[in-house]
Amino acid sequence: MYKYLHNINTPEDIKKLDIDKLNILSNEIRKFLVKSVSNTGGHLAPNLGVVELTLALHYVFDSPKDKLIWDVGHQSYVHKIITGRREKFDTLRQFEGISGFPKKSESIHDIFDTGHSSTSISVGLGLAVARDIKNEKSHIISIIGDGALTGGMAFEALNHLGHTNTNMIVVLNDNEMSISKNVGSISNYLCNIRTNAAYKKVKDEIENIANHIPKIGKTFYETAGRFKNSLKYLLMPGALFEEMGLKYFGPIDGHDIEELINTFKNIKKVQGPVLVHVITKKGKGYKFAEECPDKYHGVGPFRIDKGVSESFIDTYSKIAGNKLLELAKLDDRVVAITAAMPSGTGLNKFQQVYPERFFDVGIAESHAVTFAAGLAANGLRPYFAVYSTFLQRGYDQIIHDACIQNLPVTFLIDRAGIVGDDGETHHGIFDLSYLSSMPNLKIMSPKDKHELEKMIQHSIKINTPVAIRYPRGEAISINDSADDKDIDKWEILNEGKDIAIIATGSMVKTSLDAKDILCNNGLNITVVNARCIKPLDEKLLQTIAKSHNTIITLEDNVLIGGFGSYVNSYLIKFKFKGDIVNMGWPDKFIEHGKVDILYDKYALSAQKIASRILDEIN
Repeated sequence: MYKYLHNINTPEDIKKLDIDKLNILSNEIRKFLVKSVSNTGGHLAPNLGVVELTLALHYVFDSPKDKLIWDVGHQSYVHKIITGRREKFDTLRQFEGISGFPKKSESIHDIFDTGHSSTSISVGLGLAVARDIKNEKSHIISIIGDGALTGGMAFEALNHLGHTNTNMIVVLNDNEMSISKNVGSISNYLCNIRTNAAYKKVKDEIENIANHIPKIGKTFYETAGRFKNSLKYLLMPGALFEEMGLKYFGPIDGHDIEELINTFKNIKKVQGPVLVHVITKKGKGYKFAEECPDKYHGVGPFRIDKGVSESFIDTYSKIAGNKLLELAKLDDRVVAITAAMPSGTGLNKFQQVYPERFFDVGIAESHAVTFAAGLAANGLRPYFAVYSTFLQRGYDQIIHDACIQNLPVTFLIDRAGIVGDDGETHHGIFDLSYLSSMPNLKIMSPKDKHELEKMIQHSIKINTPVAIRYPRGEAISINDSADDKDIDKWEILNEGKDIAIIATGSMVKTSLDAKDILCNNGLNITVVNARCIKPLDEKLLQTIAKSHNTIITLEDNVLIGGFGSYVNSYLIKFKFKGDIVNMGWPDKFIEHGKVDILYDKYALSAQKIASRILDEIN
């Protein structure tokens, strides 16, 4: 099926191929990617867009001596294929299989573990400075997308890099996308560069004339260079990267492997920090992905001939987005904020109906939080929908700008808990621990879709910061019993004796399943839905403590500093004499794998929880 791909096991193997063969290899890799990801799921469109770029980098540079750092890392599949992991792609993002992101533990060619955006330039600069201090010789190359360039951390690093004299290469992979379409002034700036043919034509003509004047060519080129530097302010607005101290090269066709190779060969000789601007097409080579790259950014298994089927499942993201839209129709103070993920967080419809009240700030979570605080300070009711793993990036702003000033900002925390295949960089298992310590912040977590709707409805009445955390995936229905006014009180779902399970959020369903198993073993278990995590429902907790000998807390969060710790502190104050058992995630970073497999491995499945309770009482 493949003419060359089966013989590619190390970067050295591609150096043996000529340009024609590399182009054939590029097509083979795309076919391999589509076939593999259609079986396992994964990040398809980003990787289809960087095939030639990845081959050219490995062709010119010598990994791992020369170090490639992939920003975000979800576009590293081609890098993995040509560094000896092709035959493991049937295990991509599977439990105990290869990761969908770079991992140092997997390969010497993976220099740094990445998963979040905008970190690669900082990492690269650190590696480059360390290299210089140690008097080593190597090239450092950070590959960052134009979407990641909207993150403030990337500009902090560029600002630092531009004022050093260290040799480092930044490759800007410009495909006009992060996950959804990019927004903001940086995106507009790059668009100006991409479309400004006049500047490139004049620049090329200057170089061409200089090269054909034997004796005065150098002097002419220097003079013309000064003219070019003046010209760029007219034809290329801002000249942003060169003003920051980087030598700018581009834009370059990211699918012309010969041009890429020649460019990188020349840039190897350039002293100081360099930025190479490469234009790529996200999803290239697979019709469905080219036509709808955001839909094929991250996918589950699909049929190659038909593409990804539209999902009609009601996810928690959809429920949250639809309820927020409903709330906005009733209250014109309601505004929605996303950090480059309108689709992932369910805000697409809100964006369409109320574009003037919808704000996509780019990959800039810390800015999003403070922007929301400013909106709230002037009388609006902002809702920031964000994945739990990315909210971590706004930690200081939540405290300093929202909580200290007690502003009514609502955080809709999507993907709270274990998320599965994306693994340790994306699990949302820390938010309860750091949010619970913040004064003025109310934290809620629904057991099902009905409670999520009621919590969002109720949040408009709360004049303090609010966090509502909910899991990834299909929204379930347990019951629809709670009134809006009772939503911040705990709910007894099953009244038993001796042993009580107090569970939060998605773990409520698991506790009910465990209760059924224990019932078959002759035990009558109390199950409590702790839908309001902070403040605790102290009245009901006292009642439970007085009537039960054993209290078990259950959460989809790390145990240290989590819900169980919060309950423990109250029970100690209450002088509870019985046993307390906290169940949640241990003090470690949890690997990737299907959610059910991870729950079972870490004894958080209903069966394992029931077994632990039986062991406890025996």
